[in-house]
Amino acid sequence: MKKLRYLTILLLPITVAVSFTNEGWLVHLPVIVFFVLIPMLELLFPSDNKNLEEKEKLLAEKDLFYNLLLYLMVPLQVAYLFWFLKLESVASSDSFGRTLSMGIMCGVIGINVGHELGHRLNRFEQFLGEILLLTSLENHFLPYHNRGHHTNVGTPSDPATARRNEPLYFFWIRSHFGSYFQAWKIEIQRMRIMKKFIFSFSNRMVCYSLTQLLLCGSIYYFFGSHVLIQFLIVAGIGILLLETVNYIEHYGLMRKQRENGTYESVKRMHSWNANNVFGRVVLFELTRHSDHHFKADRPYQLLESHEESPIMPTGYPGMMLLSFIPPLFFRVMNKRIVS
Repeated sequence: MKKLRYLTILLLPITVAVSFTNEGWLVHLPVIVFFVLIPMLELLFPSDNKNLEEKEKLLAEKDLFYNLLLYLMVPLQVAYLFWFLKLESVASSDSFGRTLSMGIMCGVIGINVGHELGHRLNRFEQFLGEILLLTSLENHFLPYHNRGHHTNVGTPSDPATARRNEPLYFFWIRSHFGSYFQAWKIEIQRMRIMKKFIFSFSNRMVCYSLTQLLLCGSIYYFFGSHVLIQFLIVAGIGILLLETVNYIEHYGLMRKQRENGTYESVKRMHSWNANNVFGRVVLFELTRHSDHHFKADRPYQLLESHEESPIMPTGYPGMMLLSFIPPLFFRVMNKRIVS
Protein backbone atom coordinates (compact mmCIF):
# COMPACT_ATOMS: atom_id res chain seq x y z
CA MET A 1 0.00 0.00 0.00
CA LYS A 2 3.00 2.32 0.36
CA LYS A 3 2.97 2.97 -3.36
CA LEU A 4 -0.46 4.59 -3.22
CA ARG A 5 0.99 7.58 -1.37
CA TYR A 6 2.56 8.72 -4.66
CA LEU A 7 -0.97 9.39 -5.90
CA THR A 8 -0.68 12.54 -3.76
CA ILE A 9 0.75 14.16 -6.90
CA LEU A 10 -2.81 14.18 -8.27
CA LEU A 11 -3.53 16.98 -5.79
CA LEU A 12 -1.71 19.26 -8.20
CA PRO A 13 -3.87 18.76 -11.30
CA ILE A 14 -6.96 18.72 -9.07
CA THR A 15 -6.13 22.07 -7.47
CA VAL A 16 -5.10 23.52 -10.83
CA ALA A 17 -8.47 22.43 -12.26
CA VAL A 18 -10.13 24.30 -9.38
CA SER A 19 -7.98 27.32 -10.25
CA PHE A 20 -8.95 27.15 -13.93
CA THR A 21 -12.70 26.85 -13.26
CA ASN A 22 -13.22 29.35 -10.45
CA GLU A 23 -12.76 32.97 -9.52
CA GLY A 24 -11.43 34.87 -6.53
CA TRP A 25 -9.12 33.22 -4.01
CA LEU A 26 -9.70 29.73 -5.44
CA VAL A 27 -7.59 30.56 -8.50
CA HIS A 28 -4.62 30.61 -6.08
CA LEU A 29 -5.42 27.19 -4.55
CA PRO A 30 -2.29 25.40 -5.92
CA VAL A 31 -0.06 28.09 -4.38
CA ILE A 32 -1.91 27.80 -1.06
CA VAL A 33 -1.70 24.00 -0.98
CA PHE A 34 1.87 23.52 -2.17
CA PHE A 35 3.60 26.56 -0.71
CA VAL A 36 1.57 27.21 2.45
CA LEU A 37 -0.23 24.04 3.58
CA ILE A 38 2.49 21.49 2.74
CA PRO A 39 5.34 23.51 4.34
CA MET A 40 3.23 23.87 7.49
CA LEU A 41 2.47 20.13 7.57
CA GLU A 42 6.14 19.31 7.11
CA LEU A 43 6.98 21.44 10.13
CA LEU A 44 4.34 19.71 12.23
CA PHE A 45 4.85 16.08 11.19
CA PRO A 46 8.12 14.15 11.74
CA SER A 47 10.23 13.14 8.77
CA ASP A 48 10.62 9.50 7.74
CA ASN A 49 14.14 8.25 7.03
CA LYS A 50 13.18 4.59 6.71
CA ASN A 51 14.21 2.73 3.56
CA LEU A 52 12.49 -0.17 1.85
CA GLU A 53 13.42 -3.63 3.02
CA GLU A 54 15.13 -5.91 0.51
CA LYS A 55 11.93 -7.81 -0.28
CA GLU A 56 10.07 -4.54 -0.76
CA LYS A 57 12.80 -3.27 -3.09
CA LEU A 58 12.47 -6.30 -5.35
CA LEU A 59 8.71 -5.86 -5.54
CA ALA A 60 8.92 -2.10 -6.13
CA GLU A 61 11.51 -2.51 -8.86
CA LYS A 62 9.20 -4.79 -10.86
CA ASP A 63 5.91 -3.01 -10.11
CA LEU A 64 4.60 -1.21 -13.22
CA PHE A 65 2.56 1.16 -11.05
CA TYR A 66 5.54 3.45 -10.49
CA ASN A 67 6.26 3.85 -14.21
CA LEU A 68 2.62 4.11 -15.24
CA LEU A 69 2.12 6.98 -12.79
CA LEU A 70 5.00 8.84 -14.47
CA TYR A 71 3.58 8.13 -17.93
CA LEU A 72 0.19 9.48 -16.81
CA MET A 73 1.83 12.82 -16.07
CA VAL A 74 2.63 13.37 -19.77
CA PRO A 75 -0.93 13.57 -21.20
CA LEU A 76 -2.03 15.42 -18.04
CA GLN A 77 0.64 18.08 -18.48
CA VAL A 78 0.01 18.51 -22.21
CA ALA A 79 -3.78 18.67 -21.73
CA TYR A 80 -3.51 21.23 -18.95
CA LEU A 81 -1.17 23.40 -20.98
CA PHE A 82 -3.64 23.37 -23.88
CA TRP A 83 -6.47 24.15 -21.44
CA PHE A 84 -4.46 27.07 -20.07
CA LEU A 85 -3.79 28.44 -23.57
CA LYS A 86 -7.50 28.26 -24.40
CA LEU A 87 -8.41 30.07 -21.19
CA GLU A 88 -5.82 32.79 -21.79
CA SER A 89 -7.22 33.46 -25.26
CA VAL A 90 -10.16 35.08 -23.43
CA ALA A 91 -9.35 38.13 -21.29
CA SER A 92 -9.91 37.60 -17.56
CA SER A 93 -9.06 39.36 -14.30
CA ASP A 94 -8.01 35.99 -12.81
CA SER A 95 -5.24 35.43 -15.36
CA PHE A 96 -2.48 36.00 -12.78
CA GLY A 97 -3.65 33.19 -10.52
CA ARG A 98 -4.08 30.74 -13.39
CA THR A 99 -0.63 31.62 -14.69
CA LEU A 100 0.93 30.84 -11.31
CA SER A 101 -1.01 27.57 -11.15
CA MET A 102 0.16 26.44 -14.60
CA GLY A 103 3.69 27.53 -13.74
CA ILE A 104 3.68 25.25 -10.70
CA MET A 105 2.55 22.36 -12.91
CA CYS A 106 5.41 23.13 -15.31
CA GLY A 107 7.92 22.99 -12.45
CA VAL A 108 6.58 20.06 -10.45
CA ILE A 109 5.33 17.83 -13.27
CA GLY A 110 6.86 19.22 -16.45
CA ILE A 111 10.45 19.57 -15.26
CA ASN A 112 10.65 17.28 -12.23
CA VAL A 113 9.00 14.26 -13.86
CA GLY A 114 10.86 15.12 -17.08
CA HIS A 115 14.06 14.90 -15.04
CA GLU A 116 13.12 11.47 -13.68
CA LEU A 117 12.26 10.09 -17.13
CA GLY A 118 15.31 11.74 -18.67
CA HIS A 119 17.54 9.56 -16.50
CA ARG A 120 15.99 6.36 -17.82
CA LEU A 121 17.93 4.21 -20.28
CA ASN A 122 14.81 3.43 -22.33
CA ARG A 123 14.55 5.81 -25.31
CA PHE A 124 10.74 5.88 -25.13
CA GLU A 125 10.88 7.07 -21.52
CA GLN A 126 13.50 9.66 -22.43
CA PHE A 127 11.18 10.90 -25.20
CA LEU A 128 8.35 11.29 -22.69
CA GLY A 129 10.73 13.30 -20.53
CA GLU A 130 11.54 15.53 -23.50
CA ILE A 131 7.83 16.22 -24.06
CA LEU A 132 7.41 17.25 -20.43
CA LEU A 133 10.47 19.49 -20.50
CA LEU A 134 9.23 21.11 -23.70
CA THR A 135 6.27 22.54 -21.76
CA SER A 136 8.77 24.78 -19.94
CA LEU A 137 11.17 25.23 -22.91
CA GLU A 138 13.78 23.51 -20.73
CA ASN A 139 14.95 20.65 -22.97
CA HIS A 140 18.60 21.68 -22.70
CA PHE A 141 18.30 20.37 -19.13
CA LEU A 142 18.76 16.77 -20.30
CA PRO A 143 22.21 16.87 -21.95
CA TYR A 144 23.49 19.35 -19.37
CA HIS A 145 22.07 17.60 -16.32
CA ASN A 146 22.99 14.03 -17.26
CA ARG A 147 26.48 14.67 -18.62
CA GLY A 148 27.38 17.98 -17.07
CA HIS A 149 25.79 18.41 -13.65
CA HIS A 150 26.21 14.80 -12.53
CA THR A 151 29.88 14.92 -13.54
CA ASN A 152 30.80 18.34 -12.16
CA VAL A 153 28.45 18.71 -9.18
CA GLY A 154 30.16 20.23 -6.16
CA THR A 155 32.91 21.88 -8.24
CA PRO A 156 33.37 25.41 -9.66
CA SER A 157 32.68 23.96 -13.13
CA ASP A 158 29.04 23.27 -12.28
CA PRO A 159 26.71 26.26 -12.64
CA ALA A 160 23.94 24.41 -10.76
CA THR A 161 26.00 24.10 -7.56
CA ALA A 162 25.24 27.12 -5.37
CA ARG A 163 28.23 28.66 -3.63
CA ARG A 164 28.16 29.50 0.05
CA ASN A 165 26.65 32.97 0.61
CA GLU A 166 25.51 33.21 -3.00
CA PRO A 167 22.05 34.84 -3.09
CA LEU A 168 19.35 32.86 -4.86
CA TYR A 169 18.60 35.67 -7.31
CA PHE A 170 22.20 35.75 -8.62
CA PHE A 171 22.21 31.96 -8.77
CA TRP A 172 19.10 31.90 -10.99
CA ILE A 173 20.95 33.76 -13.73
CA ARG A 174 24.27 31.93 -13.41
CA SER A 175 22.71 28.48 -13.25
CA HIS A 176 20.17 28.85 -16.04
CA PHE A 177 22.40 30.46 -18.64
CA GLY A 178 25.48 28.51 -17.54
CA SER A 179 23.65 25.20 -17.95
CA TYR A 180 22.27 26.27 -21.34
CA PHE A 181 25.71 27.06 -22.75
CA GLN A 182 27.17 23.90 -21.23
CA ALA A 183 24.45 21.87 -22.95
CA TRP A 184 25.55 23.30 -26.33
CA LYS A 185 29.19 22.60 -25.47
CA ILE A 186 28.39 19.00 -24.53
CA GLU A 187 26.46 18.37 -27.73
CA ILE A 188 29.06 20.05 -29.97
CA GLN A 189 31.75 17.91 -28.38
CA ARG A 190 29.61 14.81 -28.96
CA MET A 191 29.21 15.73 -32.65
CA ARG A 192 32.98 16.09 -33.02
CA ILE A 193 33.56 12.69 -31.44
CA MET A 194 30.96 11.20 -33.82
CA LYS A 195 32.59 13.14 -36.70
CA LYS A 196 29.29 14.75 -37.65
CA PHE A 197 28.42 18.30 -38.67
CA ILE A 198 28.07 20.38 -35.51
CA PHE A 199 24.61 21.64 -36.42
CA SER A 200 23.23 18.36 -37.76
CA PHE A 201 19.97 16.86 -36.55
CA SER A 202 22.02 14.42 -34.49
CA ASN A 203 22.77 17.38 -32.22
CA ARG A 204 20.00 17.31 -29.63
CA MET A 205 20.33 21.01 -28.94
CA VAL A 206 19.56 21.73 -32.60
CA CYS A 207 16.45 19.54 -32.43
CA TYR A 208 15.37 21.01 -29.12
CA SER A 209 15.80 24.57 -30.36
CA LEU A 210 13.78 23.95 -33.51
CA THR A 211 11.04 22.16 -31.57
CA GLN A 212 10.77 25.01 -29.09
CA LEU A 213 10.57 27.56 -31.91
CA LEU A 214 7.88 25.45 -33.56
CA LEU A 215 5.89 25.30 -30.32
CA CYS A 216 6.13 29.05 -29.74
CA GLY A 217 5.30 29.77 -33.37
CA SER A 218 2.25 27.51 -33.21
CA ILE A 219 0.99 29.19 -30.04
CA TYR A 220 1.40 32.59 -31.69
CA TYR A 221 -0.36 31.42 -34.86
CA PHE A 222 -3.35 29.78 -33.16
CA PHE A 223 -3.73 31.92 -30.03
CA GLY A 224 -1.99 35.24 -30.65
CA SER A 225 0.81 37.26 -29.10
CA HIS A 226 -0.88 37.74 -25.70
CA VAL A 227 -1.21 34.00 -25.11
CA LEU A 228 2.37 33.44 -26.28
CA ILE A 229 3.58 35.94 -23.68
CA GLN A 230 1.53 34.16 -21.01
CA PHE A 231 3.06 30.84 -22.06
CA LEU A 232 6.57 32.29 -21.81
CA ILE A 233 5.74 33.55 -18.30
CA VAL A 234 4.45 30.08 -17.34
CA ALA A 235 7.63 28.48 -18.71
CA GLY A 236 9.68 31.03 -16.78
CA ILE A 237 7.91 30.15 -13.53
CA GLY A 238 8.68 26.48 -14.12
CA ILE A 239 12.33 27.32 -14.78
CA LEU A 240 12.60 29.47 -11.64
CA LEU A 241 11.13 26.63 -9.57
CA LEU A 242 13.72 24.28 -11.06
CA GLU A 243 16.58 26.66 -10.33
CA THR A 244 15.36 27.26 -6.79
CA VAL A 245 15.38 23.50 -6.21
CA ASN A 246 18.86 23.32 -7.75
CA TYR A 247 19.93 26.05 -5.34
CA ILE A 248 18.83 24.28 -2.16
CA GLU A 249 19.96 20.82 -3.30
CA HIS A 250 23.69 21.58 -3.32
CA TYR A 251 24.07 24.89 -1.51
CA GLY A 252 27.61 25.23 -0.15
CA LEU A 253 28.53 21.56 -0.61
CA MET A 254 31.81 21.37 -2.53
CA ARG A 255 33.96 18.36 -3.37
CA LYS A 256 37.60 18.43 -2.28
CA GLN A 257 40.22 18.94 -4.97
CA ARG A 258 43.14 16.52 -5.10
CA GLU A 259 46.77 17.54 -5.63
CA ASN A 260 46.60 16.51 -9.31
CA GLY A 261 43.71 18.92 -9.91
CA THR A 262 40.93 16.33 -10.06
CA TYR A 263 38.10 16.17 -7.54
CA GLU A 264 37.06 13.48 -5.13
CA SER A 265 34.26 11.18 -6.24
CA VAL A 266 30.67 12.29 -5.79
CA LYS A 267 29.41 11.07 -2.44
CA ARG A 268 26.11 11.24 -0.62
CA MET A 269 27.50 14.08 1.47
CA HIS A 270 27.48 16.37 -1.59
CA SER A 271 23.68 16.83 -1.77
CA TRP A 272 21.13 18.03 0.77
CA ASN A 273 18.38 15.62 1.71
CA ALA A 274 14.91 16.05 3.15
CA ASN A 275 12.93 13.07 4.40
CA ASN A 276 9.69 14.96 5.00
CA VAL A 277 6.97 12.71 3.64
CA PHE A 278 4.73 15.22 1.86
CA GLY A 279 7.54 16.74 -0.20
CA ARG A 280 8.98 13.31 -0.92
CA VAL A 281 5.86 11.86 -2.50
CA VAL A 282 4.81 15.01 -4.36
CA LEU A 283 8.27 15.38 -5.89
CA PHE A 284 8.75 11.65 -6.60
CA GLU A 285 11.54 11.30 -4.02
CA LEU A 286 13.62 14.11 -5.53
CA THR A 287 14.25 15.18 -1.94
CA ARG A 288 16.40 12.07 -1.42
CA HIS A 289 18.85 13.79 -3.69
CA SER A 290 22.04 12.40 -2.17
CA ASP A 291 21.19 8.87 -3.23
CA HIS A 292 20.11 10.13 -6.66
CA HIS A 293 23.59 11.53 -7.26
CA PHE A 294 25.20 8.40 -5.88
CA LYS A 295 23.18 6.23 -8.30
CA ALA A 296 21.69 8.47 -11.01
CA ASP A 297 19.68 5.81 -12.83
CA ARG A 298 18.04 4.43 -9.69
CA PRO A 299 14.21 4.71 -10.03
CA TYR A 300 12.57 7.18 -7.66
CA GLN A 301 10.76 4.53 -5.63
CA LEU A 302 14.09 2.89 -4.68
CA LEU A 303 15.97 5.99 -3.52
CA GLU A 304 17.26 5.74 0.04
CA SER A 305 18.26 7.86 3.00
CA HIS A 306 21.72 7.40 4.54
CA GLU A 307 23.41 8.78 7.62
CA GLU A 308 26.16 10.55 5.68
CA SER A 309 23.62 12.65 3.76
CA PRO A 310 23.29 16.21 5.13
CA ILE A 311 19.71 16.94 6.16
CA MET A 312 17.76 20.16 5.67
CA PRO A 313 15.84 21.57 8.64
CA THR A 314 12.55 21.14 6.75
CA GLY A 315 11.23 19.87 3.41
CA TYR A 316 11.86 21.23 -0.08
CA PRO A 317 8.78 23.53 -0.29
CA GLY A 318 9.68 25.21 3.01
CA MET A 319 13.36 25.49 2.10
CA MET A 320 12.45 27.04 -1.25
CA LEU A 321 10.46 29.73 0.56
CA LEU A 322 13.34 30.29 2.99
CA SER A 323 15.80 30.73 0.11
CA PHE A 324 13.83 33.78 -1.05
CA ILE A 325 15.23 35.60 2.02
CA PRO A 326 19.03 35.19 1.54
CA PRO A 327 20.24 36.52 4.94
CA LEU A 328 17.88 34.21 6.82
CA PHE A 329 18.71 31.27 4.53
CA PHE A 330 22.46 31.80 5.09
CA ARG A 331 21.95 32.01 8.85
CA VAL A 332 20.06 28.71 8.90
CA MET A 333 22.17 26.75 6.40
CA ASN A 334 25.78 27.94 6.78
CA LYS A 335 26.18 26.41 10.24
CA ARG A 336 25.03 23.07 8.81
CA ILE A 337 27.77 22.94 6.15
CA VAL A 338 30.64 20.69 7.14
CA SER A 339 33.86 22.06 5.63
